[in-house]
Amino acid sequence: MKTHSARPSEIERKWYLVDASGVVLGRLSAEISKILRGKHKPQYTPNIDCGDYVIVINADKVKLTGKKLTDKVYHKHTGYIGHVKETTAGKLLSGRFPERVIEQAVERMITRSPLGRDQMKKLKVYAGTTHPHTAQNPEVLDIAGQNPKNKRSA
Repeated sequence: MKTHSARPSEIERKWYLVDASGVVLGRLSAEISKILRGKHKPQYTPNIDCGDYVIVINADKVKLTGKKLTDKVYHKHTGYIGHVKETTAGKLLSGRFPERVIEQAVERMITRSPLGRDQMKKLKVYAGTTHPHTAQNPEVLDIAGQNPKNKRSA
């Protein structure tokens, strides 16, 4: 038996549309990172970018469990000595760029390498319900319906 290694010319990319309203952040980002890496495909090869494109809408309506809205802290360095800024997840979700919560959660689940940076370019996150990728005919992926634990109502 031989191990099949996928070539970049053999890979077919699909587009997926994910609605994040009411879905738990960790479970959502785990599924998205699996699709971006290509681990859901039978011809998955670790050193080749064989993942698909993912469009996430309603990023501002994602849910966090427990007290993470107030206790989860994101750090950002300004570039100056000693200038580390802190922000909670609740402030990020209610601020100008609520899509950054999902982007950072997925980014931390993907390889930190040039391959991972190419995979992150295939993630498109939008705070509202509209997106400019209707021409790609994205396939709707219902992450909330896969498992009852994936969705939070309150």
